[in-house]
Amino acid sequence: MMKACHTVWLFGGVLLALAILLVLPSQYGFAASSDEFSSTSVTARLISAENGVSPDTRSISAGLHLELSKGWKTYWRSPGEVGIPPSIDWAGSENIENVEFLWPAPERFTAFGIENFGYSDEVVFPLRITLADPGAPVRLKAGVNVLTCSTVCVPEDFELQLALPRASGIDADAATLISAYAGRVPDEGAASSISVETAYLDGEMSALTLTARSDRPFGEPDVFPELGKGTAFGKPDIRLGEGGRLLWARLPILSAADDPPPLDVTVTDGDRAATWMPALSDKAAAPPFTLDRVLPGLADLAWIAAIAFLGGLILNVMPCVLPVLSIKLSSAMKAHGQSRQRVRAGFAVSAFGVLAFMWVIAAGTLAARGIGMTVGWGLQFQNPVFLALMAVILVVFSANLFGLFEISLPSAAHTRLAKAGGGRGYVGDFATGAFAAVLATPCSAPFLGTAVAFALAGRPIDIVVVFTALGLGLALPYLIVAAFPGMVVRMPRAGRWMIWLKIVLGLALLATAAWLFWVLGGVAGTRSVWAVAATSGGIVAILSLPRMSSVLRGSAALALTIVALTLSGLLSQSDEPTDRVAANWTAFERAAIARHVSQGDVVFVDVTADWCLTCKANKTLVLDREPVASALRAPVVIPMQADWTRPDETISRYLESFDRYGIPFNVVYGPEAPDGIVLPELLTAQVVMQALEDAANTRVAED
Repeated sequence: MMKACHTVWLFGGVLLALAILLVLPSQYGFAASSDEFSSTSVTARLISAENGVSPDTRSISAGLHLELSKGWKTYWRSPGEVGIPPSIDWAGSENIENVEFLWPAPERFTAFGIENFGYSDEVVFPLRITLADPGAPVRLKAGVNVLTCSTVCVPEDFELQLALPRASGIDADAATLISAYAGRVPDEGAASSISVETAYLDGEMSALTLTARSDRPFGEPDVFPELGKGTAFGKPDIRLGEGGRLLWARLPILSAADDPPPLDVTVTDGDRAATWMPALSDKAAAPPFTLDRVLPGLADLAWIAAIAFLGGLILNVMPCVLPVLSIKLSSAMKAHGQSRQRVRAGFAVSAFGVLAFMWVIAAGTLAARGIGMTVGWGLQFQNPVFLALMAVILVVFSANLFGLFEISLPSAAHTRLAKAGGGRGYVGDFATGAFAAVLATPCSAPFLGTAVAFALAGRPIDIVVVFTALGLGLALPYLIVAAFPGMVVRMPRAGRWMIWLKIVLGLALLATAAWLFWVLGGVAGTRSVWAVAATSGGIVAILSLPRMSSVLRGSAALALTIVALTLSGLLSQSDEPTDRVAANWTAFERAAIARHVSQGDVVFVDVTADWCLTCKANKTLVLDREPVASALRAPVVIPMQADWTRPDETISRYLESFDRYGIPFNVVYGPEAPDGIVLPELLTAQVVMQALEDAANTRVAED
């Protein structure tokens, strides 16, 4: 009996507790939240600060709460170069007049060499919901679309529902969470004390330059511009000045929309952010060169200079050594029989010619960078006029070595040049060094890419120091002979061997000229090649006529050269070269890299050009040979080729994203290497195979 009574009392107590919970105010009850959607990448739910709708309620505060798994992310309203922002379809909802979707300030992600903006770990998108019938119950039905990405990208489509009855009370936890993320939504500068002052878009839509100010010093700022769907920006170059209160930023534009809307700029700094719609300026603001950021010190600059010197020295034994060696041997051959003093001075002047060319490159780099142009190592070989001029010069030089003619100045001009050179005539020595440096630039060498990237991304003093050190390394053979002139004096005396040496050197220069004609065909078309070849032959024919005076020969050669270059420019306009992508290779498409990797594939990117001799050596000796050739043909490997023979802003900006300004450049992406594995300038089969293996996941490796 007692046991039965005890059971009755216990059951009655449970019913009483349930009744109390039902009649208590909602702040003592359960939180207003939808059922959860859960997948491998994300857990999602709708939350509301209000547990119900009171009679005077006109709007409610809600949020889309996403908890992302480790290593996963989703996107901001402007996702970057690739990605899709979250969206909600409210069809089927009841008592809703309007929903305002708010975007907390994003963070920056870099993957596949691409800049993306979004969120990781956890995010709440605050929702300001205006009711159609104030005080009436609300039913939220949200069709949510979210793209989540890790090493792969997974689109998630799901439905969340939340009903709010007539009731009062606040869910403290949900209200705190929504409020915290609402505080991260960028303001218009009032609370954050951040204002965007100037913004400049260059005429070619290749870069955005802006300045911003803050009442308190910036700590770790970032910049997120928006210029409509289809416009993507690269990683910003951010510099601080005026005690950290001035921000200067330059962002490359990777792709531009056809009809972009007005510019929006969001500046973040820790827990504060502001969004502005600045008026566009007429010119770009100059960067603050008294920078409040860590700059390379003397030790760092000296170390980079040493790397540049070593890179220049290695250039002497790179594939481009053939034409350069011909010129150097020709110099040594001409120096035979001269005095030690003359040999020393001549080779020192040749070394100065190398340095002078490097200083010209440094000056041109500073000037080009000042007006926003793309700069890089060896880019002059994308210019058809430069290629035509170099081809003509090499043909004439080779014909001279073959003995078809001997160029000599009139006695009066020879006397004036001798007097100007102190009786020693060093003009030819200087030209020899400069010409050797010009022909060395299509090559890239180990350490060279690091040094050039440091220079082109740094201060003016960095550019001057690095290119000077590079020139000293390239000129070292001349400097050694200048220091030890006896090396030339001890050469065998003149004889028949010199005739054969001239022929060999002439063939080397002629082969280089043929290579330049081939490059010219890729840059400007075959008609330009025929025009320049005909002009070169005409000049050689004229110079070979023994009865013509030297003045007439020189004048005719100059006139024909000018006519040929003009004709080349005209013909290239009507004979546009076609893009050339090697068989079994895919044309470069930056955005496609992420798509392939998200599907579990490995992408091998090869940035190459017809004028890049190191690129050709890599292709012949490594990429086209086993086992690499078979590995690149595997079903899960996408070999992607970027042809930089002609100027291409897309490729230039892609290289800049890796702080590279020259080629060859090779990088491997995969599920285990979404940011890419950058390979050295000189490839080996072992390096390539290891990178392919490291970038692949287990499934790919097994395939």
